[in-house]
Amino acid sequence: MMNRDISPPPAKRRRVAPAAISAFTDSESKGKITKEDMRLPSIRLFSWNINGIGPLLPSQTTRITSFFKPLNGDWDNSPAAGQPKLNGLRAFLSRHNWPEVLFLQELKIAEGDSKTLAALLSALNTPSSAEGDKAPADTRTYTLDAALPRDRFNVRGFQGKLYGVGTILRTDFAREHVARVRDVDWDREGRVSIVELKNKKKKKRRLTQSQQHEHDNDDTTDAEDYRRPLALINVYAVNGTSAPYRSPRDGGRAVGTRHDHKRAFHSRLRDECLALEARGFHVVVAGDVNVARGRLDGYPNLRSFPREHCANRADFNVKFFGPEDNARAQAYCGVHDKEGGDGEKEEEKEEQKEKEKERCLDAVDVFRAMHGAERRYTYYPRSGEWGSSCDRVDMVFVSKGLWGAGQVLGTGILDTPQERGLSDHVPLWVEIAMAGSVNRASEAS
Repeated sequence: MMNRDISPPPAKRRRVAPAAISAFTDSESKGKITKEDMRLPSIRLFSWNINGIGPLLPSQTTRITSFFKPLNGDWDNSPAAGQPKLNGLRAFLSRHNWPEVLFLQELKIAEGDSKTLAALLSALNTPSSAEGDKAPADTRTYTLDAALPRDRFNVRGFQGKLYGVGTILRTDFAREHVARVRDVDWDREGRVSIVELKNKKKKKRRLTQSQQHEHDNDDTTDAEDYRRPLALINVYAVNGTSAPYRSPRDGGRAVGTRHDHKRAFHSRLRDECLALEARGFHVVVAGDVNVARGRLDGYPNLRSFPREHCANRADFNVKFFGPEDNARAQAYCGVHDKEGGDGEKEEEKEEQKEKEKERCLDAVDVFRAMHGAERRYTYYPRSGEWGSSCDRVDMVFVSKGLWGAGQVLGTGILDTPQERGLSDHVPLWVEIAMAGSVNRASEAS
């Protein structure tokens, strides 16, 4: 049964747009799909849990309405003496060649804080002093959509400055390709933002009998797969704890723990993804999922205590990935191994079989699909030496059809102390070919 919590379009958006936009011509990179005769424009999506927007904002916010006057360098957020300066978000975008999409998690902005949102937008669109000194300022601009916490029962600490995600789109890309950006009504903690791209269907050409025969017998991917539009989901998943979860629908009454809330979040996110696929989208989920999938994703070992973390891990893996992807990722799916706890138990095997019968997104973890068993991590706590303890809890996973169509062109993790900056997470990226026209030799005549 379809989850009744799947959201309609929200009645009210928290959208911020640049006050000034400069037009320019963007040279789109071309992505090769799987065959010589298929070429589509590609987009690059970066995702980063920044652990609070404060260090990435100017120290003086009196200039937030000035988009193209260089800022002083006093807000360059150097991690420590002797380390390279990061120069804020705009320098990040410049350093990575102006990606079309940037997802930020854990903004830590309270609902209704328009001043900080304006400062963030300014930081995205105001050239840094270093950028201005080297060359004429680049006039590329970005839009900002923020999903912020609005749950008065569960987001009470730090004056509501918890959680929150920011969806940042390059203006030219948004104008041409984005149908809408929305949040979801089942999330009140500022954890989900969805970008739906336009469905630009190509008119089918009538083929001759010989062309149709050639088309039916070639070994290329089904055209319907790579003509589907994309839905890009920015996610900051719940971190399970033993603290009580209070129901906003029931006057704040405690209904289980935040471990329970995390597993409910998994179900709702999965159902949102399945609903998007049913509407004809390929789904791309990127962000901090607060789960390390298996033994490859934790160093020096996988967190297994308290036991609830094992249950959360198994719940995530069986709801979002099928047997093939879980095997490739060596993902923990319910039966404890040497790193997970208690040794194999027959009753747990049976429980796992039942779980696998649940509705599953059957997605592809693109890092594991492209890099195999390589050990790379995204979470590096600042409390210890770099690399002494780390996990891969930030990831990108996509619809199986999108992967099968060959539209995932590359992915990587920017795992250096310099890229981490003042956060405890490092950024990651993916490049994906968009739906569009296909130049087949059989359709050229």
